[in-house]
This record gives sequence, C-alpha cells and structure tokens, in this order.
Amino acid sequence: MELSALLKIARGDVPAELLLKNAKIVNVFSGEITEGDIAIAHSRIVGIGTDYTAEKEVDLAGKFVAPGFIDSHVHIESAMVPPPEFARAVVPRGTTTVITDPHEIANVLGLEGIRYMLDMAKHNPLSVYVNAPSCVPSTHMETTGAALQWYDWANLLNEEYVLGLAEVMNFPGVVYGDEGVLDKLRAFKKRVKDGHAPGLSGKALNAYAGAGIHSDHECTTVAEALDKLRLGMYIFIREATNAHNLLPLLPMITPENSRRICFCTDDRHPSDILDQGHIDYMIRTAIEHGVPPVTAIRMATLNAAEYFGLHDRGAIAPGRRADLVIFSDLQNIHAEQVYRGGKLAAKDGAVIPWERPQRTTVLRSTINIDWRKIDLSIPAEGKRVRIIGAIPNQLITENIVENAKIENGFAVADVSRDLLKMVVIERHMATGNVGKGFVRGLGLKRGAIASTVAHDHHNLVVAGADDESMLTAAHAVAETRGGLAVAVGGEVLAQVPLPIAGLMSDQPIETVRRQMDALLAAVHQLGSPLHDPFMTLGFLALPVIPSLKLTDMGLVDVDKFEIVSLFLND
Repeated sequence: MELSALLKIARGDVPAELLLKNAKIVNVFSGEITEGDIAIAHSRIVGIGTDYTAEKEVDLAGKFVAPGFIDSHVHIESAMVPPPEFARAVVPRGTTTVITDPHEIANVLGLEGIRYMLDMAKHNPLSVYVNAPSCVPSTHMETTGAALQWYDWANLLNEEYVLGLAEVMNFPGVVYGDEGVLDKLRAFKKRVKDGHAPGLSGKALNAYAGAGIHSDHECTTVAEALDKLRLGMYIFIREATNAHNLLPLLPMITPENSRRICFCTDDRHPSDILDQGHIDYMIRTAIEHGVPPVTAIRMATLNAAEYFGLHDRGAIAPGRRADLVIFSDLQNIHAEQVYRGGKLAAKDGAVIPWERPQRTTVLRSTINIDWRKIDLSIPAEGKRVRIIGAIPNQLITENIVENAKIENGFAVADVSRDLLKMVVIERHMATGNVGKGFVRGLGLKRGAIASTVAHDHHNLVVAGADDESMLTAAHAVAETRGGLAVAVGGEVLAQVPLPIAGLMSDQPIETVRRQMDALLAAVHQLGSPLHDPFMTLGFLALPVIPSLKLTDMGLVDVDKFEIVSLFLND
C-alpha cells in the first residue's frame, strides 16, 4: 500500500476498506485489553479507535481480537501433507505464519525438495517462511539422498521468504570448530540462526551461543532452559507429537523472562493437529496452568515476530499486517474467525475456499532399494548388546546394555523383555546398507512396523518381533513409494502411503488422519502402549539427539558422536 494512501485513511480523511467494530483488542505491547475498532486497508491495519468509517463494517459485539499466531519452528513434512493441506488444518486454529525448516525433504531430494516446498507454499492462506536446512545430512554417520553445503544456498538467500539458517543440529561441529559447519554460520552471519543443542551446558554451551546461534527448541528441563536463556538464547518451548515439553517448561516463565520465550510445534502428526490444535493448543494449555493470557498470546505472536525480524506482524497496531484471530473466551481460546492480510481466511473451524493456481510439479520416486542385498539377520558376536531405550514423550533415548537372546547363532528379538529387533535400510541409492540393533520401549508383542519417516536421513526404519513381519512391512512401504505400515507375518494390517518423497501424502489431511487412525489401532492391537509408536520410531534414527540411535551405517553413540558396535566384547 502506498504510504500517502495509508496516511489518508489513518487520518480519517478516506474510509477504510474494512472496519472491525466493538472489539476487545489484545495489546501485546502494553499487556492490556482495550476496547475499540480496527480499521483495515490493503492487508494492513491503518488505525485503531472509535471514529473510523469503512466500505464494509463487521460488528464483533465485544469479542476478543489477537494477532495471528506464529509457529517459530515446524517441519511441515511431519504433518504428512504438503503446505496447502497443512494450511487448511492450522489456519482455522489461528496460525497465520510459520517458520519452517524443510530439512526432511531436503535430506531426501536436496534443493529440488526445498523448491517444491517453496512452490507449494505460494498462494495459500498461510504465510510460510523458510529457514535454510543447516544439516543435510545431519551428521557423517548416515546416508541421505542429498548433501547441501553453504554455497548451495547462494541463489536462494535473496528469496523473500528465506529468513536464515535452520536448527544447527551438529552442535559438536560448532563447539569443536568443524570448518564445514563454520562455513554455514559465516554464510548466514547477518541472518537469524536457530539452534538445536539438547543437554549442552557449561563451556560447550558458551561456545555454541558464542557462535551466534540465538535460539533452542530442545530443552526438556527448566534448568536447561534457564542456562540457555541466561546466555542470550531465545527458548522455543515445543509441544510436538512425540516431544511433550510444554508442561515441564511452563514453570520457567516469569514476567522478567517471558519476552525471550516463543512457542513451536516442531513435528506434529495430523490427528494431534486436528484433535488438539496447533499453537492455539499451546496457548490454551499455558493459560490453564497459570500463565497470564496476554503473556501466553505474546509468546505466540510478538516474541516470534521480533526474533525473526518480521516486524510487519505479531501485534495489532497501525502499519502491521491484519493477521487477526477472533474469539469469545480469553481463558479458553478457540478461533472463531481468522483474518490474514485483512481477508477472512477461516470461520468456525474451516478455511474459506481460496483460488490457487494448479501446480504441475512432479517429484521423482525416492525409493531405491536392491532387495537382493538386504539381510536382516544378526549373527551373534558376543553375549551383551547395546540397546536403544525409547523414553515415552521424549526424543532422547537411553543407552542400555543387556544380554542378547541367541537362537541358532543369531541375536533375535525377545518380546518377553520388550526387546525388538530394529533395522535401518538405506533407501536413497540402493547401497544395501542395513544398520542393525535392538530397541526397548515400543512394546510390540508380535508383528512389525516400518516407516520411511526416519529423521533426518529418512531411510527405511523397521522394528519388530520377527524377520518375516519386518520384511513384509518394509516391502509394503516400498511398494507405495514410501510411507508407514504395520504387518504380522506375511499380512499387512494397515498402511499410510506417502508417495511425496516418502514423507507426505497426496490426499487430504482428513484422509491421512483416518489412515493414521487405522494404522495406530493396528499397532496398539499388537501391544504397543505408546500414543504414536511411529513418531517414536522415526526419531530412534536421529543421530543428533542423545544417547543411542541407529542409522543405516550402524549404532551411533551420540554422546561420543561416533559409530559403536552392537556387541560388547568385555
């Protein structure tokens, strides 16, 4: 909007396009709730008061109006749908802006995948900003479909919707000065740089923060969060499908530090978005547990906008984007209307249909496995083995050592001890790599589960009670160009096809949700007590979160940052 035109409307000389009358305005600057009208023109708020006129007036009859909610860190791919379907799910819940890290699809398809996400994010009722994936791959201890260096981002840095560098997961590389990692930090010297440093403390944390990384979303305790906050880092409190950090971290919030805290969802499956909500769920939960409503809203709006330099949004004030959430109950916030850029984007839980150009982008198949090379058996090389211990509702794992169950010279699963075999099959280049190990905590009594969602390399990860079930599940996933599957013996019980890079469906999110419901019902019948065993399974393959993980190259001791043997020789 041309400035002189905005000023004429702000002065009251010319009518606005839209006037939201009789609103209770949540002022995230002053912490007040004020009453008044909001004048809007050309996507912007042009004035707040009681004597504006407009071509169209909407009487809110005393309802509350807050800035549109911002998700500070999300992997859209984890919702298992592309950006348009993701927008259709989160906008009705009040989210109008997200900062996404497309490192899931980047690890599969590199720049091709990132450009696909940027293209699919256009012309939606959701502002999608991108932070450049910093770790493709996340470490040298996994095989991915692509590898990106700092110079690969050179031609994207001028893109309007590329903000900075996404979570720098290779924290040992930062701390100990790996030149490849430092080159990325140097390339983004003048840009925002997000962190990922689970459990880091002391001098190592000083080094990490000193490298110019100014946020972290991996905190699991108040003590850890305060350590990072005291060193100048923003804390992104996360509430994901498999990482429930919101309630443990709420006690850290005080009037003195709340301006340095934001909300994020990171990885959230369709059922949790559709049933619980998105950022709105975090706001409601925070308020329920004693956080003042305006403070909770500020953490989901202004704080995030300021951290990312998005000074055109995050508050209700003249000159800001008219991204607005309208609701009736300040103590129990449920979006009734959502405006984005001054246009009604959602009402009563559903998006307003929008015109969107047809996209013809077709991605190649990303499942490349030579099954002749695949052998799941584990010859016994000793008695004691390292076991990955899954922890409910957390991404960190235990590093357990116990005796293996040996049959005919092979180490096998032992469901009596909740000990399942786990393998990671390389699926990008048909190398035949198979990482092998054991996991405790998934709880299956029989059968197997398989998934091509395996953070962040996204190889084919399988866990089960017997090799036949594991192979059946693995083949089922491969035949649908990626996805999730549950099998017993030679029978596939349920599956979710994810043909877009093995990460996302080409179906509506409601369809994906129904498929996921059937999938989870099947795995729960096999004995797993976990809310979402597939989210747990996917993160058991991520070698940048302590303590023990599995990739196609083998077991990774994350604390030592090295590949270790499955069997102990002591």
